[in-house]
Amino acid sequence: MSANELRTTATTAIVDREPFDTTMPEALNEIWASDVFDVTTMEESLSKSAFKEMKAAVQTGAPLDPTTADVVAAAMKDWALSKGAKFFSHVFYPLTNITAEKHDGFIVTNGDGRAITEFTGSILIKGEPDGSSFPNGSLRTTNAARGYTAWDPTSPAYVMRRANGATLMIPSVFMSWTGESLDKKIPLLRSNSAMDSAAKRVLELMGETEVATLNSSCGAEQEYFLVDAHFANARPDLLLAGRTLFGAPSPKGQEFDDHYFGAIPERVQVFMQDFEDQMYRLGIPAKTHHNEVAPGQFEIAPYFEAANVAADHQQLMMTIMTSTAKAHGFMCLLHEKPFAGLNGSGKHVNWSVGNSTQGNLLDPGHTPAENLNFLLFCGAVIRGVHLYGPLLRAVIASAGNDHRLGANEAPPAILSVYLGEQLEAVFESIRSGIASDLADGGTMDLGLAQILPFSRDPGDRNRTSPFAFTGNRFEFRAVGSGQSVSGPLIAMNTILADSLAWIADELEAAFARGLDKPVAVATVLQELMEMHGNVVFGGDGYSSDWHADAVAERGLRNIPTTADALPELVTDEVKGLFERTGVLSEAELESRYEVYSEQYILSIGVEADLVVELARTMIYPAAMKYLAELTTTVASAGSLGIEIDPSPAAAIGTAATALMSAVDALESALAVEDFDESVEKHMQHCAETLRDGMDAVRTHADTLETLVADAHWPLPKYREMLFIR
Repeated sequence: MSANELRTTATTAIVDREPFDTTMPEALNEIWASDVFDVTTMEESLSKSAFKEMKAAVQTGAPLDPTTADVVAAAMKDWALSKGAKFFSHVFYPLTNITAEKHDGFIVTNGDGRAITEFTGSILIKGEPDGSSFPNGSLRTTNAARGYTAWDPTSPAYVMRRANGATLMIPSVFMSWTGESLDKKIPLLRSNSAMDSAAKRVLELMGETEVATLNSSCGAEQEYFLVDAHFANARPDLLLAGRTLFGAPSPKGQEFDDHYFGAIPERVQVFMQDFEDQMYRLGIPAKTHHNEVAPGQFEIAPYFEAANVAADHQQLMMTIMTSTAKAHGFMCLLHEKPFAGLNGSGKHVNWSVGNSTQGNLLDPGHTPAENLNFLLFCGAVIRGVHLYGPLLRAVIASAGNDHRLGANEAPPAILSVYLGEQLEAVFESIRSGIASDLADGGTMDLGLAQILPFSRDPGDRNRTSPFAFTGNRFEFRAVGSGQSVSGPLIAMNTILADSLAWIADELEAAFARGLDKPVAVATVLQELMEMHGNVVFGGDGYSSDWHADAVAERGLRNIPTTADALPELVTDEVKGLFERTGVLSEAELESRYEVYSEQYILSIGVEADLVVELARTMIYPAAMKYLAELTTTVASAGSLGIEIDPSPAAAIGTAATALMSAVDALESALAVEDFDESVEKHMQHCAETLRDGMDAVRTHADTLETLVADAHWPLPKYREMLFIR
């Protein structure tokens, strides 16, 4: 079957599909966390002493006694077998944006050949996958390949159901034999511990006598596209690159603003119900779903959870989302920019810090003491973003996100902090040392013994800000839709820990000078704002004036591409940050730079190879076939004395010639190999030469799409993929 016949067949198959299965979903209270070995299940399954120890491990990270691990393992095995599981897996998160799992059976044989089940504490605690076959940045080599997974009891085990069976999944960390982190979970746990230590120090200096373990929390809004699988399977670029490398704009796109929050298509609603029921069984609190801005684009947002659990759930969500979409005849696209000219997809990470004794430290309080704590923690975020904005840009850097950052639907590549009109006025008053009138009539008197409370919604939202305060949390809006949230959370926790440590040092010095608490806080924050207040910006982040002012006047960095951003991971400043906080060693940081730069180079290389192949084998032949038909028609008409306008044929010939010239240039650029072993030079070649070369080929290919007869065009078009459901 030819390519254009595949496209026609795809449309027919979608139109003639079977009716949807509209079975009503099961009641939430019957399925919620039913496949999770959570605290409630443990309390029912374990002895009181084992449960007490396990609960402490979950809530505070306290170590487990090996004997208790045996008890937990036995209970976990019995529970999993009752759910139909025959296998277990230590699930972990290597330096990719996907999940890894190795399945082992509970089955063993005894001396007389009978099959029995076995699952001990030692098996629960440790697994052993190959440490060299995952991206590791030279931390492991093939002849030194041992790697370990180790159970993380702070994230609950669960049973994953598939059509052919169920498996007990055990969230785990992944490390080398020599102890380096090969995953995204270990540094996340370390960053949370560093933040906890620094935050406790500040709170104790502020007179808090009872301070529970602090944890960061995360609620990530996940955007995605759904395309019918018939169309996706006829688009090699979607299958291999996750985005359309060619495609002329549809006559109708998103300009009517008629998709955002519109009625959810019935077929999509059925998919969502199935997908969310699976998430509810796994204890993932899906809270909101709706149509997004672009046609074919949707969003799901879970309720916030502890950062480590939220990161695990995000990985699980992406896995379930893509597999469920396939079962419903869709392809789920998590690429940041699947369709040119339409809004891309992000993953807005809502982040806060708190505990059971002081509550949310990023929530403005109702008492002077609460407000003092809030202002210190908010100030710590301001300092962290100003000092380490390039790091935050680096942890959301990818080939896909480069297409989105700086576009009209996404934050710019300049990291700034939005506080809202009222809170910004408070911090500007702190910087100037002058009290200000608040919008609600209250007064912030920074020189007196109290700081009055202010409203919880201190201003409108700013959708152009990459890092915005939204009432009781900060929203990091620049994260890409296909990315793990672990990287951003690690960076945010770490810069907060560093800034809180600086604040603690400054508070100690202020108290040593005899300043009372409010004056000491005001003094420290005034110094902080004098050094770092330039990062606070409440205006239009898309405007050219801001881009010029941010760099020239405020000294902020504009880092447009991944090739520019990733080297920030290995600067002396960033190495010092991670070393001071104990989150990543220099070797671990270098490994991440090596892995992520390689992934970027490989991603651009795959796309460029695809552009050449599709242009040569599908687009150019289609244009030539149609051109031959037109030429024959013009010649035949001329022999009969009928005049036919030859310009369409001439336009196709011109565009086809230009297409192949651009393809030749791109092939030559792909053949370049002399980068003096410099990863940075190779990345810049990808960002500049290869990306520009692909854009040039696409320009001519998309022109041909508007000239070649529809019946001849081989690739499903935007108007079909976006609007045919």
